[in-house]
Amino acid sequence: KILRQLDIRQPANGLARSTAEALEVAKKIGYPVVVRPSYVLGGRAMEIVYSDQDLERYMTYAVLVEPDHPILVDQYLENAIEVDVDAIADPTGQVVIGGIMEHIEQAGIHSGDSACSIPTVTLGPDTLATIRTWTEKLAQALSVVGLMNVQYAIQGTTEGDVVYILEANPRASRTVPFVSKAIGKPLAKLASLVMSGKTLAELHFTHEIIPSHISVKEAVLPFSKFPGTDIILGPEMRSTGEVMGIDTDFGKAFAKAELAASQVLPLSGTVFVSMNDRDKQAAVPVVKDLQALGLHVVATEGTRRVLKENGLDVELVLKVHEGRPNVMDSIKNQQIQLVVNTPLGETAQVDDRAIRRTALSYKIPVVTTIAGARASTAAIRSLQSQPLEVKALQDYMS
Repeated sequence: KILRQLDIRQPANGLARSTAEALEVAKKIGYPVVVRPSYVLGGRAMEIVYSDQDLERYMTYAVLVEPDHPILVDQYLENAIEVDVDAIADPTGQVVIGGIMEHIEQAGIHSGDSACSIPTVTLGPDTLATIRTWTEKLAQALSVVGLMNVQYAIQGTTEGDVVYILEANPRASRTVPFVSKAIGKPLAKLASLVMSGKTLAELHFTHEIIPSHISVKEAVLPFSKFPGTDIILGPEMRSTGEVMGIDTDFGKAFAKAELAASQVLPLSGTVFVSMNDRDKQAAVPVVKDLQALGLHVVATEGTRRVLKENGLDVELVLKVHEGRPNVMDSIKNQQIQLVVNTPLGETAQVDDRAIRRTALSYKIPVVTTIAGARASTAAIRSLQSQPLEVKALQDYMS
């Protein structure tokens, strides 16, 4: 109701209290859809489904479906950029944005598992203006006093970027410590003072701070502690911590964040690429960049065919069931230094899971999203150009 009053766009959505209702809502919205229980936090049991069959499986096995526990069904915005906004509002209605964070992984990966950057890297001024306006209007409409977190998705179209609101939470978010370090302002302290009656003007925090340096937050994932687990990312949060990297260049900031998260990106060697059908075309410029950086690329048959059709010379490597030597042999023989593998949710093949698990066992970095592959390529490019510099946090704020 509030969103309609404020003319704020949201993805098509609906509620379902039975499998039949869920199928009807999904038919109306159109696949793919995001389904999740209405009674959980942290993305627990949230899933992206692509067909009636997947939805029936989800409703039967994944969730408790009762009249008092409806299932939320939302349109899934494919290839959209997700954005997190932390803002603070005072009793007078003044709203100041603490930080606008552009996620590196596409919408559909839980915000707690996605890397993100401050300031934004690819968003245009019109899109940012919309985000700022909607955030301010929403905070005022909800009478927020203190911190608020809003999540948006930006989907590119032939007519330009379209902004959607995903959710708004009138509370502090896990991103507040990251934003505070990135902009040099203690947001939690300011929010506490505002909630006790102070105004933002009295606290001398009256405008958004856009730093000249780049800060990248990366999730720390626990997969190495659990042998045999699959490392695929999705709507359900799996990270157990966060780190950040700061530099004047995005690639270097991302490289520092990856290093802090114990992911050491290779500067030479061989990259294994295997993409699901929806990502094959998007992988072409990434592979082209990797080859331009001097890395050798090998790929499975389907991915290699698309790459060759686009003029890229890529060596074939066999899947596990296709014979020997195969990609698993190459990983175990330390002939592969980076794995880029984007599987298709629950339909991910057994081969793909085995590849990711084996790479994890041999401490080979694995990237499971096309956006993560782009960011990793930027980091490798920066690392090849010159070594990383170490500076104190205070040096960036001065």
